[in-house]
Parts: sequence; C-alpha cells; structure tokens
Amino acid sequence: MEADVDDGYTASLSVGDPALRKTRLLSRQCDTCIFRPGNLMHLADGRLHDLVAKARDGESFIICHDTLPYHRHSDVKPAICRGFADRYSTRGLQLLERLFGFVEVDPPPTTTHG
Repeated sequence: MEADVDDGYTASLSVGDPALRKTRLLSRQCDTCIFRPGNLMHLADGRLHDLVAKARDGESFIICHDTLPYHRHSDVKPAICRGFADRYSTRGLQLLERLFGFVEVDPPPTTTHG
C-alpha cells in the first residue's frame, strides 16, 4: 500500500511484520499524535483534514509520523496511527484486519532534550 508522506512525496512504507505476518498498529496514540487536542505537531490550517480526507478517499490509513523512517526514530518500523484507526474504519483497515490481523506495538519513547 502506498502511504502519504508528510513532506509532499509518496513512498512505499510497509506496516506489515513479515515474521508475524500481521499488520503493525500502535497500541495507543503517540505523545504528539495529530489527533490529540492542541495541534501538537503544528500542522498548517486544514492539513489534518486533508490527510484524513486523502486516507479515507483512498480507503487507506495514516502511518504514525513517529514511526516514519526519516523522523526521530529511524530504527522503528512503520505502524498505523492509533488515532486514525480509532476514529475511522476504511476498507483498507478492514481488509488488513481480516487478512492478517493486527499486532499492537508501543509508540516510540518520548525524546527528552536537556
């Protein structure tokens, strides 16, 4: 499945765990989830709406930004955003659940500076 990458290009990112033959889904929202109140990711006005609309129109899902390979945690494998999965049921999510099931993975640890 193709996933929308936040900086404007599209890349293939696998949320599949080949060893378990299941789909990675965050066990809970990450600390800066785009679905948490307060716009913690400082998204431009309308950006969240656009991300959700694109995922829903494509019958797909959103990958958690904290699990993207070019973000803070390059060693973490991509996983479906829990905030999105808890709010929307797309055909893609339903298919992944029926065909493979989900394996819940914890979000990456919060990075503290100081």
